[in-house]
Amino acid sequence: MESVKDFDPEMYSLVKQEEKRQADKIRLIASENYVSKPVLETTGSVLTNKYSEGYAGKRYYEGQQLIDQIELLAIQRAKNLFGAEHVNVQPYSGSPANIAVYLAFLNPGDTILGMALPHGGHLTHGAQASISGRYFNAQSYALDGTTGRLNYDSIREKALAVKPKLIIAGHSAYPRILDFEKFRLIADEVGAILMVDMAHFAGLVAGGVHPSPVPYADVVTTTTHKSLRGPRGAMILCKEKHAAAIDKAVFPGVQGGPHDNTTAAIAVALKEASTESFKQYTKQVIKNASVLAEALARKGFSLITGGTDNHLMLVDLTNKGLSGKQAAKALDKAGIVLNYNAVPFDKRKPFDPSGIRMGTPAVTSRGFKETEMLQLSEFIDRVIQSPEDEDSLAQIAEEIFAICAHFPAPGLEHLGA
Repeated sequence: MESVKDFDPEMYSLVKQEEKRQADKIRLIASENYVSKPVLETTGSVLTNKYSEGYAGKRYYEGQQLIDQIELLAIQRAKNLFGAEHVNVQPYSGSPANIAVYLAFLNPGDTILGMALPHGGHLTHGAQASISGRYFNAQSYALDGTTGRLNYDSIREKALAVKPKLIIAGHSAYPRILDFEKFRLIADEVGAILMVDMAHFAGLVAGGVHPSPVPYADVVTTTTHKSLRGPRGAMILCKEKHAAAIDKAVFPGVQGGPHDNTTAAIAVALKEASTESFKQYTKQVIKNASVLAEALARKGFSLITGGTDNHLMLVDLTNKGLSGKQAAKALDKAGIVLNYNAVPFDKRKPFDPSGIRMGTPAVTSRGFKETEMLQLSEFIDRVIQSPEDEDSLAQIAEEIFAICAHFPAPGLEHLGA
């Protein structure tokens, strides 16, 4: 970044500080990861200079010969990896991808049914703060108050009662595997389109350690970062019969020209995701999450659903005597980055909820395994026991720095050990 350093030293300094932060801290935010150097380089390539409204073979600008090849390559790799009939790789991110699906199948005021935001759903699954909750008759299903898990009989009853035109299966904070077959049966019974938002677990599906929703859903949306370890973009996978409607909804429905540098980086990430090493990576993501969850449970932490089947866990800190926000800020000072999060039936406000959410994709990318997960549970426990002890937090941060030095972050190897 020498040219940035010369022209804009202020920005150069900020970027370098962020590099150091990502290298020196343990990142447990479930929606974050490290991309490889090839993905990073492609994202920052001259492809950012291009503008290419339309689709391959049907653009509104000339000079698209190579862009068409890049987009088609990304599409074919996604089809091969996920077994999809049709793929659109142009959405800017997961939220616009979801909105595009709604545009393809719904009219304003139509009924949608998704997981409630406080119970692990996403803003775009019908939350009132989102366009999805304001433009549609958004109904929600919740977790069972006894088991803390989805109750498919209750979801069926809700679907029969509200008759949704579209059902959303997917989550941002649910630590268990969804039963896509049951969702399909419910959707068929009420005559609804079934959409699965696999943004969080797409990489696990690609690695073969999580069931695929593609055979069951009419349409599947996903981001391309998180567990898939690509750039900040998105894809929509669907049945061929919905291809025209989806493509029209993405462009010109909700956006203009795609970000061609992101499309190319998605293609690179998809090639990485088709390798044996990526499969081994996703196996380790699951192992790490399971070990960390079990270790925290042994230390008296209250895990929603009692554990995890995927890459993330949600912890209710009520029994620890502090809020999720207090915990997240103390952990950050100690070198552990995660997010505070509402828990099901939370009595606290969303901006200061009772829980924290953590995930293992990023730390696994660094090479952390079971031993490091056990160490991490010790660090978390120490912080939660003394969240206001600045000396203790500083000591933990030093210990974490030493551990991180032995596990160089992908894409940041130039910082050295």
